[in-house]
Amino acid sequence: MRPFVTDAVIVRNGGIVLILRKNEPFKGKWALPGGFAEADETAEQCCAREALEETGLSVRVKRLIGVFSGPERDPRGTVAAAYLCEAVGGELKGGDDAKAAEWFPRDKLPELGFDHSRIIEKAKRLL
Repeated sequence: MRPFVTDAVIVRNGGIVLILRKNEPFKGKWALPGGFAEADETAEQCCAREALEETGLSVRVKRLIGVFSGPERDPRGTVAAAYLCEAVGGELKGGDDAKAAEWFPRDKLPELGFDHSRIIEKAKRLL
């Protein structure tokens, strides 16, 4: 079975939170916060936990954006459930696998790792 991960599209006031990856794959690239699900948690719980660990923000998971499974999305062969999230607390700072975390305007995003540009484009249609 391929590893299952979640990605969080955290939005507020026209901005999206991105993290600067500390580790491979895509070390040094901007990406959505996210990570591997634990055996005892739901996908939504994983999304909220990973968002907090990597960004310092508590989030409310609002809705599923989609499931992304293309073989080119991640060299580790992961399948990702991406969720639209709202920041509800905390202080933005990089943590865990993130060297940094920053808000970016939705229309001025840097080059992203993984298939995160595709995920964000789909999320924009839901906003």
